[in-house]
Amino acid sequence: MKTHHYIFLTATLFVVLFYDQDIGLNLGILGIIYAILTLLKTPEQNRTRIFLILFVTSLLSSIAFMRYRDFPSLLAVVSSFIMLSFRSRNRKLKMLFLIPVFVINCITFFFRFFSFDAWLPKKSFSGAWQKTVAFVLIPLVFLSVFFAVYSVGSDHFAAVFRDYELDLNVWQVICLSAIGFFIAFNYWNYTVERPIYKMNHLLDNDFGENRKPQKSTYSFLDLDAERISGVVSFFSLNILLVFFIITYNYEQFYEAVKTPSRLSEETHERVNAVIVSIIMAILVIMFYFKSGFNFDPKARLMKILARIWIFLNVVLVLSAAVKNYEYIVNYGFTYKRLGVFAFLILSLAGLAMTFIKIQKQKRNTFLFNTMVWYFYGTILVCSYINWGGWITLQNMKRKDFAVDYHFRSINFSERPLLKYADEKRNPELRKKIEDKIKVEKSKPFLSKIIYYQTLK
Repeated sequence: MKTHHYIFLTATLFVVLFYDQDIGLNLGILGIIYAILTLLKTPEQNRTRIFLILFVTSLLSSIAFMRYRDFPSLLAVVSSFIMLSFRSRNRKLKMLFLIPVFVINCITFFFRFFSFDAWLPKKSFSGAWQKTVAFVLIPLVFLSVFFAVYSVGSDHFAAVFRDYELDLNVWQVICLSAIGFFIAFNYWNYTVERPIYKMNHLLDNDFGENRKPQKSTYSFLDLDAERISGVVSFFSLNILLVFFIITYNYEQFYEAVKTPSRLSEETHERVNAVIVSIIMAILVIMFYFKSGFNFDPKARLMKILARIWIFLNVVLVLSAAVKNYEYIVNYGFTYKRLGVFAFLILSLAGLAMTFIKIQKQKRNTFLFNTMVWYFYGTILVCSYINWGGWITLQNMKRKDFAVDYHFRSINFSERPLLKYADEKRNPELRKKIEDKIKVEKSKPFLSKIIYYQTLK
């Protein structure tokens, strides 16, 4: 099949799957079809290991959405297919270009659509296609336009057609067609501008054999002064961070016990401060180790101080993790508290990659190229696991278990709550849960969520 065949086929499937339906199984089914068609359309030389991994994660993300239909699974589906499409046509282009390519194609959609010669081969308008366009499509467009005009101008004319009831929501079909075509067109027929290909080498992880001669960053600082500046900066920052870690841990573990609301506010404030501190720490290291100092034999002391600073930042992250764990022990699990652990793990990954950057003499872009995959992996983990059910199951062991909160605010908690209702002999709670499950099970097939279909 040609590109335009894929566009029209998947756009039609979008209308068929989503007409008069909520988002549910239909998006997962569409995702699986997109993934299989992408595999068939991708040339053999582009079926790299990364492409095949993305193909599998796209299928798993589609299945996860069919099961849970929540925001993490939706984010996993969208990111998986954008990356899959990108890698299917550009096996060497860096993933950091994905966002600008995606944005540019969405903005230029109308211009590219009307460039028919670029995506509709001329031979496709011969024979049957030519007759269809000439005898059906063009007259149908004119007929629709004039029908709308005449209906507005004459009530009797409109009444002739109003008496015949067609069980079809025309406006819904038009909107779904437009959305489906927009998605299909940008997925199968996106373009990568020539300047992006020319800039691809700028995002390489390694400096390569053609290293630039070592020189100072600024004209008002010579190389020796900049080297000493780095040593002084890292030494001072290490001293400052040691004092901060001491005061940070003292405030967290030795000050008087506060109210739950105040403790929650302070915990999130401190964790946010830690995350911002880690990001700034990585940026400072990137500033000093962007080029020449990676290979400067006289920068040994600065490298040692930078490694010490990375280690101290790891200690800071672990301190925040311990405090968050203590907070969970005292007040239970929530989405935010699990999210704190996710951000702290990503912070540790960023510090580890920064250490490798210094140790292996990598470029700054190595951090961005690597962390893209860590963020993507985090999204996948969040989408594959029923965190709501796990949170409810863990909090059920607590004496202060808030039943209404978990029923109303925690997603997919029905299975453990049914067990809890039976253990506590609470028929009212069980009835509320069963009513909710019945509503979900009564939805049309394509709007269903697999999770609720597995509940008895």
